[in-house]
Amino acid sequence: MATTADIRNGLCIKFNGELYSIVEFQHVKPGKGAAFVRTKLKNLRTGKVLPNTFNAGVKIDIARVERRPYQFLYKDAMGYNFMHSETFEQVAIEESLINAPQFLKEGQVVEIVYHADTETPLSCDLPPFVVLEVTYAEPGVKGDTATNTLKKAELETGVTVNIPLFVEAGEKIKVDTRTGDYAERVKD
Repeated sequence: MATTADIRNGLCIKFNGELYSIVEFQHVKPGKGAAFVRTKLKNLRTGKVLPNTFNAGVKIDIARVERRPYQFLYKDAMGYNFMHSETFEQVAIEESLINAPQFLKEGQVVEIVYHADTETPLSCDLPPFVVLEVTYAEPGVKGDTATNTLKKAELETGVTVNIPLFVEAGEKIKVDTRTGDYAERVKD
């Protein structure tokens, strides 16, 4: 058991029978009264963020979680299938646990977060940026580059994103998996 003095960002705790990750915290010592810790907790199962206040010195139950490297293999009726990078063990994960399933391509390396005590997968995190090939893009109009104009493009995973006019089909781009936005063009 730990106390509120051990609270830090990213720490996973058991709270009200659920697993939560601490997104944000602030120790508060008012001029009058007892100290407390104001937190924002993210439910690892549902993704919902809720504010909570702990009194200083209260015992908290820390949950052991592990991040394990996996490689995406394929998608079928069972869900998204991944293979552990070291043990070659395969696991199927449902789409709701993946932070950006539309950017998954075959061979993509991800991290799956497991609850160490029960060996249950909690979430699947893609890297912040992925490199994908543009399979279809409208041709850009010459001279239409004075403004920051974007056009729609389809990527190799089937997802549509907005890209600048100078990017053509067949080129590779870097996409931010957290927002789904174009980041930059990638040179081979």
